[in-house]
Amino acid sequence: MSLQTPEEIQLIQSYFEDLLRSCTRCNSQDDVELIKKAFNLANEAHKGVRRKSGEPYILHPIAVAKIVTSEIGLGAKAVACALMHDVVEDTDYTIDDIERIFGKKIASIIDGLTKITDVFDANSTIQAENFRKILLTLADDIRVILIKLADRLHNMRTLESLPSTKQMKIASETIYLYAPLAHRLGLYAIKTELEDLSLKYRYPQVYEEIRSKIADNEKRRVQLINHFSLPIIQKLEENNIDFEISGRPKSVYSIWKKMQTKNVSFEEIYDLLAVRIVFNPYPHIPEKTQCWHIYSLITDIYKPKPDRLRDWVSTPKANGYEALHCTVMGPDGKWVEVQIRSRRMDDIAERGFAAHWRYKEMDATSQENELDKWIRRVREMLENPQENALEFLDEFKLNLFTSEIIVFTPKGETRSLPKGATALDFAYEIHTEIGNKAIGAKVNHKLVPLSYKLNTGDQVEIITAASQKPTWELLNFATTAKAKAAIKNALKGEAKNRIEKGQRMLEEKLLEMGIQPSSRVFKKILPAYEVTSKDELYAKIGAGLVSLENLKRILKKNTQSKWIKYWKLQLGFGSKPEEETDAPAKFDMRKPFLLSNVADADNPPYLVAKCCNPIPGDDVIGYVSPDEIVIVHKAICAEAVRLMAQHGDRIVAAKWTSQKALSFLARIEVIGTDRMGIISELTKVISEELMVNIRKFHIESHDGIFEGFIDLYVHDVTHLNNLIMNIMRVKGIENVKRMDKFDD
Repeated sequence: MSLQTPEEIQLIQSYFEDLLRSCTRCNSQDDVELIKKAFNLANEAHKGVRRKSGEPYILHPIAVAKIVTSEIGLGAKAVACALMHDVVEDTDYTIDDIERIFGKKIASIIDGLTKITDVFDANSTIQAENFRKILLTLADDIRVILIKLADRLHNMRTLESLPSTKQMKIASETIYLYAPLAHRLGLYAIKTELEDLSLKYRYPQVYEEIRSKIADNEKRRVQLINHFSLPIIQKLEENNIDFEISGRPKSVYSIWKKMQTKNVSFEEIYDLLAVRIVFNPYPHIPEKTQCWHIYSLITDIYKPKPDRLRDWVSTPKANGYEALHCTVMGPDGKWVEVQIRSRRMDDIAERGFAAHWRYKEMDATSQENELDKWIRRVREMLENPQENALEFLDEFKLNLFTSEIIVFTPKGETRSLPKGATALDFAYEIHTEIGNKAIGAKVNHKLVPLSYKLNTGDQVEIITAASQKPTWELLNFATTAKAKAAIKNALKGEAKNRIEKGQRMLEEKLLEMGIQPSSRVFKKILPAYEVTSKDELYAKIGAGLVSLENLKRILKKNTQSKWIKYWKLQLGFGSKPEEETDAPAKFDMRKPFLLSNVADADNPPYLVAKCCNPIPGDDVIGYVSPDEIVIVHKAICAEAVRLMAQHGDRIVAAKWTSQKALSFLARIEVIGTDRMGIISELTKVISEELMVNIRKFHIESHDGIFEGFIDLYVHDVTHLNNLIMNIMRVKGIENVKRMDKFDD
C-alpha cells in the first residue's frame, strides 16, 4: 500500500466533482448526499490501493459510475452501487455492513455485483453455473448487469497496463459474452466500443490497419455526406420537419467482421457510410407514420434498394430497438444506408434499457415491451437447469447473438424467434406440452416437417398427437435454448432409469474383476467406449448399446499414448476439456510455444485443430489439453475465442518455426465457368508447374458453372497464397479461396 500524494487527492476530488456534474438523473439533494456517502466509503476502503497502471484504485469506480450515469443513464442508487462495486470483494466491508449503512436494495445490488465477478474467474463449469445464478437476478434488478457492463467497458478502456496474455483472455471474454449481452440489452454504443476494443487487443495489427484506413477516408467521407445530405436537408426543411442529420462510418469491428465473412478487402465494402436522421415528432401524429413520411421524401430524391429495407418501427427488435433503415443510391454511384429515428427511438437505441425504462415510466399504461418479453424468456430458460452448464452458456450466448424473425400463430398473433428457428422451436415457444406432442406443422397452410426453418411472415400451425413423446432425434431440429431445455427435461426421467441400470451393471462387472470404480478406471473406459462422460456410458450400458464383454481387455491395456488419446478427443471421444480444473503443469505459459516439426523434450508434440486447420503463417494460439498436448487454433477461430474466454489459464502463445520440410493439408474452394479441358489444365498447373501434391479433388458442373474443392499439401500461408494467385490465372477460373473447416 502507498499513500496518496496531494496531487492525487486533488485529482480524485476533481474526478468525483465531474461525476456529480454528469448525474443528470440525480434530481434531489438526497440523491447527491447518497452519492457523496458512497464515494466517501469507497475512497476510504480503497485508500492506498493502486491499479496495475499505478493510478489510485478509486479512479476506477468513479469512472464506472460516470459510465453508468452519462452513457447508460441510470440514477443515484446505481451510481452509488457503481462507486462501491468492488468494496465487498476487495476490502474488509461485508454485505451486512453495506445493508446497515445504505439499506437492503443497495446491498442486494452490490451482492449481485460481487457474485458476478466470479463468473469468469473459477474453472469453466463453475463459471457457467454462477452465470446462470446471476442472470436469474436479471428480472429482479437489471442494474446488476448494467453496472457490470460499465465495469467491463472501463476495464477494456484501460487494458493496456496488463500483460498480453491477460489482455487476450479479457478481450476474448468480452467478445464472447459481454458485447452480445450489451447488444441484447439495446446498449448499441457500448456494444460497439466493446467489440472495437476487443479487436484492438486480439488483433492489434488488423485493428490499426482498418482504423488508419477509416481515418484516411475521413475528409472524403465528410464531402460525400455533405453532397448526399444537402438535397435531403432542403426537402425535410420544406416539409417543416425538425431534425438532425449526421454521417458516421461503420465501426472497425463491423468492417473487419464483414471482411471476414464475405472474404473481401476493405475497399470492397460498399456500405461503409451510413447517414442518420433523428427527428422531433409532432405530438398528435404516430411516430411510425412520420418515419414513413421521411422515407417517402428521401426516396423521391434517391433510388432505394428494395431488398435492403429494414422496418423495425412496425415490429421492434427484441431488445427494443426501433428505426427504419433503407439503402439508397447516392449521387456518386455509391450505396448509402439511411437510418430514420425519432428522438425517443434514438435515445433507446444508444442507451438501451435505461432509456426504455424512463419512457415506460412516463407511460404507465404501456404494455409489456419486447425487452420485458426477452427477460421473461431468459428466466424460463435459466429455471430449467441443464446437466452441462457450459452447453447452457454456449446456447445462451448463441441466443444473444441471433437476430430475430417474426412469425404468426393461426389466430394472427406474432411471435419473435431467433433467425434459423424451426417449426419445433415455434411449438415450444407456444407451450411446452404442444412441443412435446408435436408431430408436424402447417406453414402458410402447407404441411411441413418439424425441422422446417421458418421465415419472417410465416403463419404456423402445429399438429399434435396425444401418443407423441419427445426423442433424442428432436434435439437435431431444435435451435432455441427453450426448446432444447424442454426436450432434455422430458427425456430426463427416462434417461435417469437407464443411467441407474447401467451404473449397477458396470459396478457389478467391476466387482467380479475385483476392481473399485475410480477416476483412473474411467479415464481408460470412457475413450474406449467412445463416450464423453460417466452418465453417457451408464446410459448406453443401460440401453444395451454398449457391451461389457471386452471390459477386462480394455482395463489391461497399457495407458494410451497422449497422441492417441488426444486424436480421440479431436474426433469427439474422451473426457471433455471443461472437466479438467488444474492448470497445465509442464508448460511455461509465459513463453511462446514453438511449433516445430521435430518433437523432443524442448519441442513437445502438438496437434492442428480440425475446426480451423491452421498452417504456418497464420496467427495462432495454443490450447493445452487435459492430457498436456498443445492444440493449435487460428487466433480468429470461433472455438479459439471460446477456449480463451473459458479456459484462459490453458492458453499459451504459439509461434511457427521453420517448416519447409513439413507439408500441411489445406483446402481451397474453386468456382469458374465450365469449358472443355479446364479441369485438366487446373490439375496440370497445380501438380506439374507448381509441384504441389493433391490429396483430394472434388468438382461438380451444372448450367455452365463448375464449383468444388481441392485438398493440397502446402508449406505455409505464403505458399498457399502464391498457389491461389497462379490458379486465378487459369482462363475461366472466377474465384479461388481458402476454406478453414473441412474433413480430413
